[in-house]
Amino acid sequence: MKKPLIVTDSCCDLPLDLVKDYDIPIIKLSFSFKGKNHTDDFGQSIGYKEFYDEVRGGEVPTTSQINTYDFEQFFAPYLEKGEDIIYISFSSALSGTCQSAMIAKETLNEKYPQGNLTVVDSKCASMGQGLLVYLAYKQLEQGKTKDEIVAWLEDNKMRLNHWFTVSDLNHLKRGGRVSAASATVGTLLSIKPILHVDNEGRLVPKTKVKGRKKSIKSLCNYLQENISEENQTVFISHGDCEDEANKLAELIKDVYKPKEIILNYIGPVIGSHSGPGTIALFFMGEER
Repeated sequence: MKKPLIVTDSCCDLPLDLVKDYDIPIIKLSFSFKGKNHTDDFGQSIGYKEFYDEVRGGEVPTTSQINTYDFEQFFAPYLEKGEDIIYISFSSALSGTCQSAMIAKETLNEKYPQGNLTVVDSKCASMGQGLLVYLAYKQLEQGKTKDEIVAWLEDNKMRLNHWFTVSDLNHLKRGGRVSAASATVGTLLSIKPILHVDNEGRLVPKTKVKGRKKSIKSLCNYLQENISEENQTVFISHGDCEDEANKLAELIKDVYKPKEIILNYIGPVIGSHSGPGTIALFFMGEER
């Protein structure tokens, strides 16, 4: 039986060790930082701490999606060898990357009929996308076929919960997620929004709490209310606030017994928009 190849992009924010262990092919988005263009390479060329320190100091990075040509160049060698590929993409509601992949797919599948490319719009972001990729590899380890894995992804991606909070509302203001007035008042009053990713893959405010500790506790509360089965692997990503991310992990362990909790930094592409101090929690529920 032909084994499919599962591919994703760098917005998955998976730990580099895990990417290497699973030998996951990654197509990288890019960002502009301190006047230079960089690829999002999981902190190898620019360390996560360096990136976030510069952002705290006033640096304003910008990001670029992957274009159709880059997708064609990335996938062609695999398809030429007859690989059947599942590409799990960054949410189409947050980037044009998925649409570029869809366009490339039509050309590539016609040009290389010996292989086949399927694009799955994850409707996820950061380690939410990463968790979906991780679970897809678990399906692969069970010997599932390409069609079975694609069907599982489509059937289950709307169960993947994303809950997160930010330290500084001004980064969300710059991205148009909150108004300038809300950012100013919220910052003065230490108001912390709790947001999630909806079924369209968009970032949506859910509620507001006062103070950082309450915002972190709220993430744990949402897990208690929404997590489905026991013994899950839970993902947490953070914008250079590892101590607080570990505090969230400990809160979760007090109320739920996870199979494991995997933590990692939010990479520079997502972090350019969410900013330092963001904490995000990902797990499977009955629905988002």
